[in-house]
Amino acid sequence: MEQIGRFLILTGIIIVVLGLVIMLAGKLPFIGRLPGDIVIQRKNFTFYFPLATSLLISAVLTLILWILSRK
Repeated sequence: MEQIGRFLILTGIIIVVLGLVIMLAGKLPFIGRLPGDIVIQRKNFTFYFPLATSLLISAVLTLILWILSRK
């Protein structure tokens, strides 16, 4: 039961941090506008694929989870 409690607490903390990141992401000028993000604009159509932003977020999350998983 103790492991389930720890898991639930960690999951809650991760959800709170993710919520804060989502709330503040619009205020960070470089998120979503990095070189390597693909934007195609036409008359009635806009395609946006944040490739570089996704890679940056993935690298940061990997580093954080790697640090947390070390014992």
